[in-house]
Amino acid sequence: MDTLGATFAALSDPTRRLIVDRLTRGPAPVSELARPFAMSQQAISKHVAYLERAHLIQKRRAGRQHLCALNPAALRAVALWAESYRRVWEKNFQRLDALLEEMKTSKKRRRITRRASQ
Repeated sequence: MDTLGATFAALSDPTRRLIVDRLTRGPAPVSELARPFAMSQQAISKHVAYLERAHLIQKRRAGRQHLCALNPAALRAVALWAESYRRVWEKNFQRLDALLEEMKTSKKRRRITRRASQ
């Protein structure tokens, strides 16, 4: 699987998205990441491992704890990918806005022309 595909696969799970969201506020031990969830530490560890394999997070040992931190490069790749599509949609919306404005202007001209001919 390509890197971007692995990233999206990892982010497809709501639990993993919440873990990533938590890590936007700074590094945290796996035990802290597990607190808000009604699942075992082992289940959370599997989610963390999935995020780590997708290179979304980095994990390191600090004494007895495993600290997790976001990998900004992986998130940057997602942002760049999404940005390219945002630009495409923005251009499409601008063309649509121009067409709608042209239609309004044309409709106003027809009304004025009809009134003048009556």
